[in-house]
Amino acid sequence: MGVIVEESGRRSVQVEVEVPGTVGEAWRAIATPEGISSWFVPAEFEEGEDGQPKRLQFNFGPGMTSEAAVTAWDPPRSFLSVSSDFVEEGARVTTEWRVEEAAGGGCVVRVEHSLYIDSDERDAHLLGAEAGWPSFFRILQIYMTDFHGQPCALLEMSGTAAGDAPAWERLEKGLGFSGGEEGEFRAAPAGSPRFAGTLDHTHDGTEAIVRLKEPTSGVAHLFVMPAEGIQIISVRFYLYGENAAEVVARELPEWQAWMQAQFPAEAG
Repeated sequence: MGVIVEESGRRSVQVEVEVPGTVGEAWRAIATPEGISSWFVPAEFEEGEDGQPKRLQFNFGPGMTSEAAVTAWDPPRSFLSVSSDFVEEGARVTTEWRVEEAAGGGCVVRVEHSLYIDSDERDAHLLGAEAGWPSFFRILQIYMTDFHGQPCALLEMSGTAAGDAPAWERLEKGLGFSGGEEGEFRAAPAGSPRFAGTLDHTHDGTEAIVRLKEPTSGVAHLFVMPAEGIQIISVRFYLYGENAAEVVARELPEWQAWMQAQFPAEAG
């Protein structure tokens, strides 16, 4: 959709997705730490004396924590948060999270980022945020369809590679989905950690979403992102079920060792 510019100076981007379930179920998925962490990134709410959330914190990875003040709270429909670390130099960005009934059943989840500024100098940040939501919204759809209400445990690893290294090719080869097309079932070769599932989504040779069968039921989100002369490799598994935490505890050491071998720290 791109940046929407209003006469008032308000500039915004808006992204939405349809998901199954009731308004209450969708609200719990976006407005509780357990819900958000089951499809987005680890989240925490800090409550005030009245029991309503006052601050929201997202953990995007080592050294990448974002905090926002919750300025409006209207369950089960919407809430607003304001952050000064969303873009550089402290520009205040308001984010609205909203749930509405969809015309054909289910719900629409909508996220809008906005700020007031009299130039386009922050548009790249807004557009970057807009571009990042579709993949997470796809994971939200899968979560609401197949795993809503189940316990979730995150298995997360990251690594770095030199800016010109074939990082994505190394990742997809090591996990057995090189050349795979959406809908295909793939499994990691011998010597790699347990990894098997159906390719749900791939994007531009830098990102994949996989519906997992191994190491247990869940969703894998894999991507490689350039950053100041290096590449950041992210592997995040959303594992669901009563035994998800046990699976993470069992599998994490092997995955960490594998990531270190594939992407040694000195590569950056």
